[in-house]
Amino acid sequence: MAAPTYDPTSAPRRWHMVNEQLSGRGIHESRILSAFLEVPREAFLPPELRPRAYEDGPLPIEEGQTISQPYVVAWMAEAAELTPTSRVLEVGTGSGYGAAILGELAGEVVTVERIRRLAEAARARLAALGYENITVEEGDGSLGFAARQPFDAIVVTAAGPSVPEALLAQLSPEGRLVMPVGTTSRQRLIRVRHKRSVFVTEDLGAVTFVPLIGAQAFRDIDAVPA
Repeated sequence: MAAPTYDPTSAPRRWHMVNEQLSGRGIHESRILSAFLEVPREAFLPPELRPRAYEDGPLPIEEGQTISQPYVVAWMAEAAELTPTSRVLEVGTGSGYGAAILGELAGEVVTVERIRRLAEAARARLAALGYENITVEEGDGSLGFAARQPFDAIVVTAAGPSVPEALLAQLSPEGRLVMPVGTTSRQRLIRVRHKRSVFVTEDLGAVTFVPLIGAQAFRDIDAVPA
């Protein structure tokens, strides 16, 4: 894949996105706002959709997947409570945009994608943009990535019927997991904290994501309940 092209004049649109869609909705952590100013969202979109890169909503990408609404990416990053030394697992690489944001905020990011075409494309984009602290792996994200555990934070970008046990097992002590849970039509974003071998769950609000497919999630896209 060729180096991703992006609009060098997009900086004003990024400022508008940060001011209106993020800061305007209560995202105030300076590191998160700076990350969104740094990452060119258009570089993660098909050419025909790049003019719409900074719209306030999700956009379609290859293989029937989506790139999430910027506010939702920021909301999940904020909920993960990342530091510059955090080791992060992302489940559901998609275009790679969310991984790039996490890579700006954390020390190390492992992102897992089950669809080979998406994993390969995201790997090439992130490498071309210089993200040496992000590793893209192809596999079943519902099983996490045990070879690099434990993780200080796990961010799941697709909705499962429940939190996979494999992911909970890969959280470090005091680690946080952020994930949408529910059906295709009714989902809640939750945060699970690992506290002294006990997992404490918080409900953060209603969301809508594509389904998480895997051994510890929905087994088949056709079997996902509405």
